Amino acid sequence: MAVEPFRLLVTGGGTGGHTYPALTTLRALQARLVAEGRVVQVLWVGTAGGLEARVAQAEQIAFRAVATGKVRRSRNLLGMVNAENARDMARVPLGVAEARSVVAEFAPDVILSTGGYVAVPVGIAAGLCRCPLVVHEQTVRLGLANRVLVRSASRVAVSSESTLALLPQGVRRRTVVTGNPVRPQVLAGVAQRAVQVLGLSGFDPHLPTVYVTGGAQGAAQINVLVAEVLPWLLERANVVHQCGPSHVDALRERTAGLPEHLAGRYLLTGFVGPELPDLLALADVVLARSGAGTIAELTALGKASVLVPLASSAGNEQEYNARQLERAGAAVALIGQVGAQQLMQALGRVLDGRGVCEEMGVAARALGRPDAAERLVDVLVEAAAREG
Repeated sequence: MAVEPFRLLVTGGGTGGHTYPALTTLRALQARLVAEGRVVQVLWVGTAGGLEARVAQAEQIAFRAVATGKVRRSRNLLGMVNAENARDMARVPLGVAEARSVVAEFAPDVILSTGGYVAVPVGIAAGLCRCPLVVHEQTVRLGLANRVLVRSASRVAVSSESTLALLPQGVRRRTVVTGNPVRPQVLAGVAQRAVQVLGLSGFDPHLPTVYVTGGAQGAAQINVLVAEVLPWLLERANVVHQCGPSHVDALRERTAGLPEHLAGRYLLTGFVGPELPDLLALADVVLARSGAGTIAELTALGKASVLVPLASSAGNEQEYNARQLERAGAAVALIGQVGAQQLMQALGRVLDGRGVCEEMGVAARALGRPDAAERLVDVLVEAAAREG
């Protein structure tokens, strides 16, 4: 007798923080069920121009687009009452109708929602079609979309124990802490391979290595700060600086006058690709933003970090993330107006203090959940079985 395929509908996107945890989870689900002799059929529902559409195409995952609306936030509630928000909110009923049609046609065993505005119409459609919905939250505090959806979700998966206290009692009973899925490749890096692939022949093997990153596009704030403290920093560490493609020329010009013995310890690059896992394995300290994906990787790997939150992040979530790690002894958080002196103090504390870097790494690893994708797969399979 033929076994029915397991049908997973995925929704969420707009940013990598929503998109890549979903991709990691669906791949983990496929690997598990295929090993058990089951076929998995996946449909991703998102926005036509979103990152999720490009990722689905690149990964050869079936994709359907639905209409959605975006709420443009403002610290002043009256500032959210504007024509753009009104126009986009008017698109939500259309999106719900489109999503309901897609859900009814695909008839999934379970829907995984990882947040973003497109998740709202699909989540509402899940309720209309009586389909089990699992909502995953990557950050400590629920995003706007997930605040809407958790009340009707079959199960809620969160990335941090700290989130539980922020949930209504009724939602908390249906919630499990899974962690935030991290790509398995990130956990399999080899430090020596980074030295070879990146050609780090001038690095001093007796010094720690600092990896500086502002994300794929770089972060001007971090780039400027690092350039200001670079000679001081290179006396203490090797530095790999991923600055973003558009910042390379300016930084190369600014750092051209480094003394020869220091210049060999500095690698400037616009983008880090497949070599990222090896680079993370090599790094003793990471200087970065504090988005959910970054936090998940740093804690899964047990890396000490100095975090410079993006001030304009939605709901100020990056500052919240950074403070959580600092309270746990896993990071130094630099909040607000940050100058060269503050950065030197933070890096000096980690690099110069005896055993500080190692202690912070241990504290970070205690927060990490490298098996988050498998935990989330457990929740999906259970939700599908319970409602099936």
